[in-house]
Amino acid sequence: MPGTDPQGLDLRRLRDYLDARSPGLCSGELAAEIIPGGRSNLSYRVGDGRSEWVLRRPPLGHVLPTAHDMAREHRVITALAGTAVPVPATVLLCEDPAILGAPFFLMEYAPGTPYRTADQLDALGAERTRAIVLSLVDTLVDLHTVAPAEVGLSDFGRPDGFLERQVRRWGRQLDASRSRDLPGVDELRSGLARRLPASPAATVLHGDYRLDNVLIGADDRITAVLDWEMSTLGDPLTDLAVLVAYSGSDMPAVAGVSTAVDAPGYPDTGEIVARYAERSGRDVSELDWYLGLAAFKLAVILEGIHYRYTQGNTVGADFEGIGDAVPDLVASGLRYVAD
Repeated sequence: MPGTDPQGLDLRRLRDYLDARSPGLCSGELAAEIIPGGRSNLSYRVGDGRSEWVLRRPPLGHVLPTAHDMAREHRVITALAGTAVPVPATVLLCEDPAILGAPFFLMEYAPGTPYRTADQLDALGAERTRAIVLSLVDTLVDLHTVAPAEVGLSDFGRPDGFLERQVRRWGRQLDASRSRDLPGVDELRSGLARRLPASPAATVLHGDYRLDNVLIGADDRITAVLDWEMSTLGDPLTDLAVLVAYSGSDMPAVAGVSTAVDAPGYPDTGEIVARYAERSGRDVSELDWYLGLAAFKLAVILEGIHYRYTQGNTVGADFEGIGDAVPDLVASGLRYVAD
């Protein structure tokens, strides 16, 4: 790893903090590099020549209200250790922004590959690709089986009125990032608010569950589920809808984030939904509404990233086309909530 400071991470200040907080944790000079692919919170691979960790911190510049909560992400990963959901071991949490300019947490480095593109999966072949994606669905069912109270997460969210608050919350996030005209987005928001379905029993949610937010080991098993920044307690079908949105042809705009769905062997959305319904026993007949919410949510997230890009506050490459996906997501969402 490079020995110079990557953007957004002061290695000297980090080393001083770690030596004071956890003496003996580091045995040599720290080096770090940005882990590519992230579009929201920043992840760095940090090592001292003996051990490796991942440091997570919020993005630079414009940060949406209530988003990028390091303490929540650290808490849920810590709580899920020992469950059927594979997560990295957490090391420490720092909520003092004076250290690195923002709160951050450190967790162990987990081996594995985040499959983001069809080309990556092509190398595995259709059979392995299908098995990996179906295991992704099974792991989502495992997450939704975790009893929040049994892992200390009974107060991690407010399930009552969850869907109504989701529509309001993402509407507020949109207003906080609104820097251009987005035809149809307000119609999508109001359409979602008019047709709220009745939620099943609340579960622990990931919030942005998709293939490139997990790591796959050499044996094709999931070694870690990552990027828990939007986790909470709420309606499990919101997680399923996000996975379906990233796995289907109805939302081509998400191809700017991941092209994995184009790989031979990638299951179609019907198989993914059927697998989840069979394994979980949940009614998925109202999934269209949830897909409308997923489109709205993804549009707002990408609009926030686009706004940071226009302000020069993104780290890494491939941000220039993110904003182009937003209008198509809005159009997809409107189709799902049409009366």
